[in-house]
Amino acid sequence: MIVRTTNDPVAFRQLVFPFLQGDPVRNSTILTNIADRVTGIMDDPEPPVFVSVHDGDDEVVGVVLSTTLRGINLADLPVELVPVVVDVLAEASPRSIGVVGPEESARLFAEQYAVRTGRAFRETERARLHRLGELVEQKADGAPRLATVDDLDVVGPMFGGFRAESGHASEGEAADRRWIGQRIVRDRVWVWEDGGRIVSLVGHQEPVFGAARIGPVYTPPKYRGRGYASALTATVAHHLSKAGDHVCLFTDLANPTSNKIYAAIGFRPVRDLVGYAFS
Repeated sequence: MIVRTTNDPVAFRQLVFPFLQGDPVRNSTILTNIADRVTGIMDDPEPPVFVSVHDGDDEVVGVVLSTTLRGINLADLPVELVPVVVDVLAEASPRSIGVVGPEESARLFAEQYAVRTGRAFRETERARLHRLGELVEQKADGAPRLATVDDLDVVGPMFGGFRAESGHASEGEAADRRWIGQRIVRDRVWVWEDGGRIVSLVGHQEPVFGAARIGPVYTPPKYRGRGYASALTATVAHHLSKAGDHVCLFTDLANPTSNKIYAAIGFRPVRDLVGYAFS
């Protein structure tokens, strides 16, 4: 096996997209992470490390992304390729905050990377990727609409709340506002309004190879339990599927409420991922 690294998202896109497009739903996270870095709307405190694994015929057989804020994403990396990737990232990204991937691959990576870098690790999350089947409309008081830049004073803090509750690293309020603002102007953020108040937020990634992933989804605690997020997620899912895209999203397996909600909308399980944090 040959392992190559680069910090150039444009060159990496050209190299690995033909491989990743074989299953754009399963590869949605890494596809959109690369695409957003190509368009310049994904900010990194330090340059990301893009990793491709090639077989003896120089065909891409594995793709991995390492970033400062989100750690190492193994995508669908087969377990037998883990050791060669550990060898590279132990040198190129020795202070990564964590790793996420298929259970067997992620566990082996965490064990070997921890030994190589002299660190400890612990399991922090179990997530499930879902694909939309038959959409079931959801009802709530109020109505949906696309967010506008005039909503930033409300949706910026809401996105900050999402980051805090989901345990995602942030560079601060200004960075959160910039992140959500860049997506608002691209019509990738929706809100639900009730009584003149924005009560829920749902975003989605740019479709890549016919697959569009919903997220973030967030309702402030004082507005929960009224069906806003369900109704807005169903609205966004309908909008994306009407355009011909396969719609997917992730759920936290530790949150039975959200899993039940998304199942009611029509989302069906595709695969599970496990995350580990390094310390």
